[in-house]
Amino acid sequence: MTLTKAIGEYETARTWFDGLRQQWGEEPSDWEERLGALAAFCAFAEKDPDTMVKECLRESASGMRISAKGRRFYNDKIAEWQASVPGDRAAQGRAGNAVRSFLIHNGIFLQSGMQA
Repeated sequence: MTLTKAIGEYETARTWFDGLRQQWGEEPSDWEERLGALAAFCAFAEKDPDTMVKECLRESASGMRISAKGRRFYNDKIAEWQASVPGDRAAQGRAGNAVRSFLIHNGIFLQSGMQA
């Protein structure tokens, strides 16, 4: 799957960046590394960032809710991808946690996987 625009131009990537900036009180110094991890995960999952977030949501009578099925799918997919990331366990953990951070800042709460 090829992304249709630069990874940082997706609405959900901008939401993530804004969330990190607000949380830290400054722009993330490792932003390019985080974007690289997200782009690599998107290629692995064959989905763009906005689609991934949409697949983790569902419409209910009371409004939008987190889809347990979608969240579980991406939680498992991150763990699978993270184990395949080149480098040591710490590098794999950083990559996986970057993708988890992306989903969390878009309102999709996940449990952490393999830790660095």
